[in-house]
Amino acid sequence: MDPAGEPPSMLWGLDPIFSAFARLYVRDILQMTESTQVPGIYFYNSHPIYKVDVLGTVVYQREREDFFCYGVDDGTGVINCLCWKNDLFKEEENSSKSSVKPSDGGFNPGSELKKLRQAQQSRCRLEIGELLRVRGPVKTSRQQREIMASCFYKVNDPVMAVQIAWMMEVPQLYRQCYDKPLQLQPTATGESAVSSIGKATNIIKDFFKQKSVSRFRPYDVQDLLQPLIPRQPQTAPADQEPVAGPSACQQLRQLLKDALKILQDEGIVYRKVKSQDELYHVTAQDKDLLIAVKDIIREDCKREKYAEKGCHILHILSAVRQRYSLNVSRAALELVLKSLECNSDVVSTSDSHYTVF
Repeated sequence: MDPAGEPPSMLWGLDPIFSAFARLYVRDILQMTESTQVPGIYFYNSHPIYKVDVLGTVVYQREREDFFCYGVDDGTGVINCLCWKNDLFKEEENSSKSSVKPSDGGFNPGSELKKLRQAQQSRCRLEIGELLRVRGPVKTSRQQREIMASCFYKVNDPVMAVQIAWMMEVPQLYRQCYDKPLQLQPTATGESAVSSIGKATNIIKDFFKQKSVSRFRPYDVQDLLQPLIPRQPQTAPADQEPVAGPSACQQLRQLLKDALKILQDEGIVYRKVKSQDELYHVTAQDKDLLIAVKDIIREDCKREKYAEKGCHILHILSAVRQRYSLNVSRAALELVLKSLECNSDVVSTSDSHYTVF
């Protein structure tokens, strides 16, 4: 990152990713640029990052008296992970030769504690080819990027369920968070615009709840946003030149357009048919859509292919677009499925599969 374009460190806390363990690919961790203001802080797409969460296969390992050193490969690259042994681990190693006498009653707390510590050791000592989950801050030592593990353990994943779930979740985090640059220093105008759009969407959402609206047109809610448009003076001072800019009416229409776009992206509203009429449907109140989704799940779950696990959300989305409306988004479908599940009309058999009772 260009030092001139690096946001001030006092603003880094405004980015929620800064406080979290970022689930980045190893390739991106190795390519992140280090901050010129604070050593040990790195930037990915303008997001300040100093601690990460990685899942990968051990491709090399070394053990020292105080730590393990593992090379972790997640499929995009290999990074060195320095995993320190805790005090209990080292105490157990030093006392491994000592024996514990069995108690007369058959239960020996000392023996059971030793077994527990041995189980802990087995989760921390990994061999090449085993799966490791590691969290910790990123450091650069001897011009080599590595992770100083604050938490690490072996993952037992015989059917690769954990790895599959990880591979499905991380791309979503990239799309929703990491690949969206966070503007930490908006201009006064930009800050005002963001604030107005947020207020506009909340006003429209409150209108839906209060009036139980199922369908509406833009002019039905346009007047609700009028208080958000700053009043323009009727006449400019004599010593001030008039400033060209959008009129209040144009600002109102643009604000409404932006707010409806956000509501569509969130799946709260959708247009069943795109026409000049601009009729919008409120997803949660559209009974026809709820019935259509429920019928699709009921009918398709009778097929042998979906009888056991249920229908995947992408299959349901494809069927809804074919049988009901091409304009239903995944976000809208997720809201419908959540509503049906709350009403006990459908049940999720996994993160992305649904069936009927």
